[in-house]
Amino acid sequence: MEIYGILGDPIEHSLSPIMHNAAFRALGIKACYQAYHVTKERLRDAIIGADAMNFKGLNITIPLKEIALSLVQADEFAEAIGAVNTISFGHEIRGYNTDGVGAIMALQEAGTDVSGRCVLLIGAGGASKALGYTLAQRGAQISIVNRNYKRAQELADRIGAKAHGFSDLRLLVIRSEIIINATSVGMKEGDPRLFNGKLLHADQIIFDIVYGRKTELLKDAISAGAVAIDGVMMLVYQGSKSLEIWTGLKAPVEVMEEAVRNELSSTMRNKYQ
Repeated sequence: MEIYGILGDPIEHSLSPIMHNAAFRALGIKACYQAYHVTKERLRDAIIGADAMNFKGLNITIPLKEIALSLVQADEFAEAIGAVNTISFGHEIRGYNTDGVGAIMALQEAGTDVSGRCVLLIGAGGASKALGYTLAQRGAQISIVNRNYKRAQELADRIGAKAHGFSDLRLLVIRSEIIINATSVGMKEGDPRLFNGKLLHADQIIFDIVYGRKTELLKDAISAGAVAIDGVMMLVYQGSKSLEIWTGLKAPVEVMEEAVRNELSSTMRNKYQ
């Protein structure tokens, strides 16, 4: 049986095992995909150990994507982004990044073309790097806000965007056509809002990469009449690209989406019973 996994800290929230195991069953592949809690300090050991144990592939999630870049032979795209979310094992330990294309495909499915649009990207971590680089490639006009302004500036310099501190967030929210939350804020119930939701309006597109719950940002977007896009399809599309890297087969996207949404529905039903 082939073994795959996802490494992260925290990792309990991940729906990647459910999604990928459903895909493997649909493709008739004898494989098992599991989640592993790995800290930054042990990431190198974990990757080397997975290679030694004949793992076929790994996904990397928060907060390990940038660290993973230095531990693998990254392809040109991942190198340019500065973060790795997919690893394959063979003669070399190879690193890739499928987050950016996953996000773009999710936006396209919602009927959104980013070319020439004013995009507010909140965050400057591994996911933000992938999204920012891919958005810039497609001609978006990007403003980046991050609590650590230095990180925002580093990313902005890399992709030709504008960096801002949180003091500029109110004005940016009002004037942006597309707003993307690429942070983990909203992952847990009780997380503070990134900004006052009343600033949103109906002409905007709000994309939150968090997928485990309907975040306050998405609730505010719906209340404002804006287009609200959750992180499920980004998860599915980035996962489908990872699977295609590992297996060379076309991923069963509909099966993967169904597995994720069924699990989310089941979790919500159990929560309120």
